[in-house]
Amino acid sequence: MDIQSVLDAGETLTTEFKSAINDRDLVRAVACLANGDGGLLLIGVEDDGTVVGAAPRHGTHTDPARLAALIQATTEPALAVDVTVALVNSREIIRIDVPRADPGPIGTKDGVFTRRIINTTGKPACVPMTAHEIVSMGMVMRGQDFAAAVARGAAPDDLDPHEFNRFRNLCRAAGDDLGVLSDGDILRALGLVPLSDPLSLGAILLFGTEEAVRRWVPNAEFLFHDLRPGKMSANTPIVAPLLRAAKTLHDLIDQRNSVIELMAGIHRIEISLIPSVTRREAVANALVHRDYAALGPTAVQITASEFIVSNPGGFPPGVTTANILDQSRPRSPILAAAFKRAGLVERKGKGVNDMFEQQLRAGRDVPDYSRSSAESVVVTVPLGNADLDLVRFLLTWENQQQQPLSLNELRLVHEVKSAGSATSLEVAEALNLIPASARSLLGRLVEAGILEARGVGRSRKFHLTARFYDLAQDRNAYVRVKGADPLQQERMILDYVSAYGSITRSQAAQLCQTTPAQARATLKRLVDDGRLTLQGARRGAHYVVTDSRSR
Repeated sequence: MDIQSVLDAGETLTTEFKSAINDRDLVRAVACLANGDGGLLLIGVEDDGTVVGAAPRHGTHTDPARLAALIQATTEPALAVDVTVALVNSREIIRIDVPRADPGPIGTKDGVFTRRIINTTGKPACVPMTAHEIVSMGMVMRGQDFAAAVARGAAPDDLDPHEFNRFRNLCRAAGDDLGVLSDGDILRALGLVPLSDPLSLGAILLFGTEEAVRRWVPNAEFLFHDLRPGKMSANTPIVAPLLRAAKTLHDLIDQRNSVIELMAGIHRIEISLIPSVTRREAVANALVHRDYAALGPTAVQITASEFIVSNPGGFPPGVTTANILDQSRPRSPILAAAFKRAGLVERKGKGVNDMFEQQLRAGRDVPDYSRSSAESVVVTVPLGNADLDLVRFLLTWENQQQQPLSLNELRLVHEVKSAGSATSLEVAEALNLIPASARSLLGRLVEAGILEARGVGRSRKFHLTARFYDLAQDRNAYVRVKGADPLQQERMILDYVSAYGSITRSQAAQLCQTTPAQARATLKRLVDDGRLTLQGARRGAHYVVTDSRSR
């Protein structure tokens, strides 16, 4: 990104401006950026992006090589950065490109470790890292497994024989040969016996007594909340080894799960409030992938509209909300292997994909990870009313074709049905797909008779076919969808604004007899074309005719 674009965007988690800064604070600022996602430090720029120029750091000039060498010599581990001097508005500024710490965390030679956050005022800032954050980040970045660390002073008596029996029973049910091994052989097979001590922290986490868990892994605490009013509301703390904790959480959820029955032809299907795969994978992922060096409990919550699982510690390196369907990198390979062999998680490492698929097959929205941060991972599973049309269609179509739709095909059908119609670019943006993949998926669904296209070029839109609504047992919906002409909708909206001065999204939806999402898409096209202008925000947002002088 060019410097002017950076200045226009302002300070972020990966961009820092400094008008003037001494060497000590400069090194600290660089280390802070490195302990996040890396980023860019500009010297000679005010916090608001005003360029004031950087003072020379080496006599009458600034030597980029000397400044880079200073940073590398005063960081631990030594951090290599790229330093350049640029001229902006006839003033020199210093640009320092900072890579992400690998390995990390990065500290200064005088022992200062900081990380970048968004503070309570909504602005980026550097704050000191706590001892457990330094340890946790160090282990994760270096590929060290917390479960492999030594449980100093622990002995075989600190392990619970009942937990070994639980593990053996689970393995036998899953068809794994660990189900016939002795306690000691299980520990060795799972890599839980360090060279220098009898037991590792992983052995305590999986098979320890409650007292042992409290002593050696005090952060291994779990909370179950049912926040709905009524006699099933609950606030249950759990301290137990992981297999027992998983069983307890599963039981608490199952006691509150409800099922609706749906008929599709001669077929009867049951739709659970929380599908078993969603429950299993969400809970297991939280237990296996959480950061046990971080403070705070793993929390499982049920509200009237959501099933929420949160746990301390951000995503493992390389995993983000954007690529979570494509990446599988366990924080603890030891714990992940134990849960796989016990049949408690999907063995191919695609448990998140399974959650997404089961939600879509139940006619509900997919799990959402947008509340996650660098300090915690939060998955929110919507529990709203199921889209029974979609469920009926999937059951009937796949039974006739004897071939299931793929996850991305399910996502695309769900997106098009929710929006009414969509272009390939809109689908790619909504589902975070590359445009070529979106076009390929749309083409396959058109060939399968599930979607049909209308229009040409970039404005070509796709909507569900009559066959979809026939199988979904809602033929009238096809007429409503196909009969909605986008050009006619745009003309109606423009006439309304011309007559009454402005229009809101809800008014546009009512005027055109469309959903709010479809109305938003139509209004966005009119804004992009320069025919309408959005004014206000949130509840005060409305659209007016664009002033011809501003075009």
